[in-house]
Amino acid sequence: MRNLSLFDDIVVDAPPTEGIKYAGSKLKLLPHILQLIRKIDAKSVLDGFSGTTRVSQALAHEGYTVVCNDISTWSYVFGSCYLLSQKSSESYLPLIKHLNSVTPVDGWFTAHYGGYPNGGSATQKDGQKKPWQIHNTRKLDAIRQEIERLNLDQIDKSVALTSLILALDRVDSSLGHFASYLKDWSPRSYGELLLKAPQIFPSSKKHKVHQSDIRSLVSQTPVDLAYFDPPYGSNNEKMPPSRIRYEAYYHVWKSVCLFDRPPLFGKVNRRKDSSDRVAASVFEEYRRGSKGRYIAVEAISDLIEQTRAQWILLSYSSGGRATAEELNEVLNSHGKLREVVEISHKRNVMANMRWTNDWVRDSERPNREFLFLLEK
Repeated sequence: MRNLSLFDDIVVDAPPTEGIKYAGSKLKLLPHILQLIRKIDAKSVLDGFSGTTRVSQALAHEGYTVVCNDISTWSYVFGSCYLLSQKSSESYLPLIKHLNSVTPVDGWFTAHYGGYPNGGSATQKDGQKKPWQIHNTRKLDAIRQEIERLNLDQIDKSVALTSLILALDRVDSSLGHFASYLKDWSPRSYGELLLKAPQIFPSSKKHKVHQSDIRSLVSQTPVDLAYFDPPYGSNNEKMPPSRIRYEAYYHVWKSVCLFDRPPLFGKVNRRKDSSDRVAASVFEEYRRGSKGRYIAVEAISDLIEQTRAQWILLSYSSGGRATAEELNEVLNSHGKLREVVEISHKRNVMANMRWTNDWVRDSERPNREFLFLLEK
């Protein structure tokens, strides 16, 4: 087998993107994702699990027509902001300045997510830890009420909400999610909540943004290439098997977007609709199906089969529920594997898995990240 360098030890810079701290962020993978897509004659790309939309933003910058999709409300808001707005960032400065000027108030977010400094401890008198200091949740309450009062159209509202979420992310006291909070206040949490205009780039392309189950969307969405980064689920047997990472981890962003003051539960005040039994994802399913494979792997196989694209680009992490052997079998059953890139070592293996399983063996080492370019 030949080992070929895809990048010749040069990683091309990715265009600027914006996002929040995110467990599934592909920020570091963007140059590799873009380099692989450049190798084929693609004009349209589906980003099926868009998350913070960094991949979709980068693709739009590169001139592709992008179909952005994620089931998360806040991801839909980000996609609407960066892909659908035809205004410049500068045109939003008066709105941002106005929102920054509102008088702080005590409201729903302060009641549930705001805490006092307490000499550096984020643990409050009731024993609960909080993700923001109270001076910032009071500002959050006021800004969120004002966004609602302004009765903005869908795209302008998405820009305002994106600006608010980005600002909140800069002053939080967490590890980047809302399933647990830090014991002591982070240095950034003492800062002042300050909105900035998102870096929007108006495009002549007709991008689309969806908040759909990807399994129903792919059969109705013909594109040249589809990029999939499914959550996979953890392969840590000590984790609760029904743990749904993304709905549970980012529940507060959903509340910021919807402003629906939902029922809450637990020590971190999670939305009830983010509970494990309600917010299930087949791609994080821990059980094995009738064929003996993990249900999550079967879902990936079905997804690839239903996708209306000649090319599939699939992300894979060795820390996921899917095993390398099972995923290898799925890939080979649906087409020809043209490229395999192991991100950790910035190397490429030109591979046809009918005759080599090198990547499978390599994945046995922990924390391997792979990109697969599959031609159906």
